[in-house]
Amino acid sequence: MKNPLSLFSLIACYAMLFWQCGAKDSAEAVRVVPVEPSLEMVWETPAELNTCESVLYDPQSGRIYVSNINGDPSVKDGNGFISIINLEGKIVTKEWVKGLNAPKGMGIVGKLLYVTDIDELVEIDTETARITNRYRVNGAQFLNDVDTHEGRVYFSDMRAGNIHLLQNGSVSLFAEGQENINGLRVRDDGTVYGLDGSGLKKYSSDGNFEVVNAIVTGGDGLIILDDDAFLASRWQGEIWLIEGEKETKLLDTKDQESNTADIEFIPSQDLVLVPTFFKNKVVAYKLDY
Repeated sequence: MKNPLSLFSLIACYAMLFWQCGAKDSAEAVRVVPVEPSLEMVWETPAELNTCESVLYDPQSGRIYVSNINGDPSVKDGNGFISIINLEGKIVTKEWVKGLNAPKGMGIVGKLLYVTDIDELVEIDTETARITNRYRVNGAQFLNDVDTHEGRVYFSDMRAGNIHLLQNGSVSLFAEGQENINGLRVRDDGTVYGLDGSGLKKYSSDGNFEVVNAIVTGGDGLIILDDDAFLASRWQGEIWLIEGEKETKLLDTKDQESNTADIEFIPSQDLVLVPTFFKNKVVAYKLDY
């Protein structure tokens, strides 16, 4: 008769071997592989817009506003208009508000939509689609991007190199000497960020600044993702992820001659909305980040 103790030891050895193999397989199965940031196209509107420059999502109404220059970005021709599209990429109302010149950046305060238009900031009542005010800016040359925070409206003048502030019905100068300043974004705590010829900048409340990233220069649209991460577009056809001093190119459509102007982001859907300027459509991409 075989030694029962030896037989038991053999069985225990095999059991331990199988358990270790299973544990190894399970560990490999749950191993987390780092995700490379990427953009994947989800939808695009028909190419029926007209030189679309900026996109703005209003979470209160679910509307997506699109500014259409419809001509020369610097000429007062009265051809510009604002469109409304939906979250599926359908053009709901092509000419929702007409009679603008070369509308570009947009921002919302309550029911009021603010749009830059060459040398003035235009105020539109979103409930009536009527222009309710026009704020002329002395010396303005090429007003561009807009963002808002607690009733304040910040907007850039790319050619003059200024950032202006509309507050309590009055326009003042927030920062000057900002070469080719374009994209603006305001964090929830009121901190202003901007894209210009020097890169991504962070501004203090008095208009002084520090350069956060000096590689992605000449940017157009700007998005704040979290404490240390941003999306920045370059008009020529690039979108970059900026994480501190690190930058990653997520999209390059220059070969298709498709521009990437003033972008927007919908956090609840991880959706990046890209106005393509001369391609006359808005393209939506899913951000994997």
